[in-house]
Amino acid sequence: MDLPSFIWLWRIAAWSMGLALVAYAIQAVTGAIMALYHHPRSVQRTWRRSHVTVGIVFVSLVLALLAIGIVGTLGHFGSLGHSPHLAAGLTVVVLTLLSAFSAWRISPQRPYMRGVHVSTNIVLCFALLWVLLTGWDVVQKYL
Repeated sequence: MDLPSFIWLWRIAAWSMGLALVAYAIQAVTGAIMALYHHPRSVQRTWRRSHVTVGIVFVSLVLALLAIGIVGTLGHFGSLGHSPHLAAGLTVVVLTLLSAFSAWRISPQRPYMRGVHVSTNIVLCFALLWVLLTGWDVVQKYL
């Protein structure tokens, strides 16, 4: 792929990562509020709706970052796997999809899925830190 410059792509990636981190933080706050405080049904429904909406945004941003990373790396280097950022990014993608899947499966018949969802999101926090650190090294290569 012969594109003239990838600066525009890295700007999109930087904004997407920043927004993804904000979305993750909002998810943590709304999830904690729903878990720790017992609200009337109508209030709980509002928190849940917010949590789900921001979750969809987070999943979309993570998938967009995956696409940007693949296109940018292939366009710049011609192949993948030039740094640990690939493993970190794929880990974030897998954990994000596992989190979304487990959230979708939470029900009175499967209460254990809530534990899977929360545990996955705790591990996801560390994976996001890993992807941030490795991403910083990648950015330095391009600039």
